[in-house]
Amino acid sequence: MSRETFLARVRQAAQIGRAYRVHTDEIAESAGYVGACEGDLCVSLAAEIEAVGGVAHLVADFDAAREQLLDLLDQYNAQSVLLWRHDVLRRIGLQTILDEADVAAFDHERLSAMDDAAARGAILAADVGVTSCDIAVAETGSLIVASRGGQERVVSLLPPVHIAVVERRQIVPDLFDACEQLGRLDFDDQPSNVTIITGPSKTGDIELTLTTGVHGPGNWHVIVIAANGEPGASTP
Repeated sequence: MSRETFLARVRQAAQIGRAYRVHTDEIAESAGYVGACEGDLCVSLAAEIEAVGGVAHLVADFDAAREQLLDLLDQYNAQSVLLWRHDVLRRIGLQTILDEADVAAFDHERLSAMDDAAARGAILAADVGVTSCDIAVAETGSLIVASRGGQERVVSLLPPVHIAVVERRQIVPDLFDACEQLGRLDFDDQPSNVTIITGPSKTGDIELTLTTGVHGPGNWHVIVIAANGEPGASTP
């Protein structure tokens, strides 16, 4: 096929495609707010996490979340963990949990104090990554994570197991609500990037065969705390 013939076909295909362009302004005006998720947000989030291939652990309170996290660390025989610095993880007592389980913990502060080679080795050797999230979306079972100092993207992407701890007040019904929250961030609070995690890593690149864990964690656990607020709060 000559270059001229090839380009002529491209122009023809582009012209045909323009006839079916989507006019987003019209869709936005007709769609409006969806609010698709009904019922208890924790229950809905847990159900959708399971539907997309993750494992949800719906627990009553912070004490139950600690026990669940210890069980998961034992299940995967975790020797070292990458972790976020996050208020939910602080209030759950993550560092104490890791100390009790005799698991080496590597957060932003510890990794920054190491030389590059040692830090790289610790990151690559980590068995589990533990994070919270910025927003959890009940409608899709997604976690929205914004990368900042102490909340690096590598924690949720590189280890073979990702465990996220989410509490009720972080959950919104759908992506409209999530985008609204992100849109309210001040300029100084803007993250370097925002990632939406929906299920374990998957790819179908090779012969359309779905494979998990190729480009990220193959095991994705989300501990959903039904209680509101501080540790010790009862489930509403």
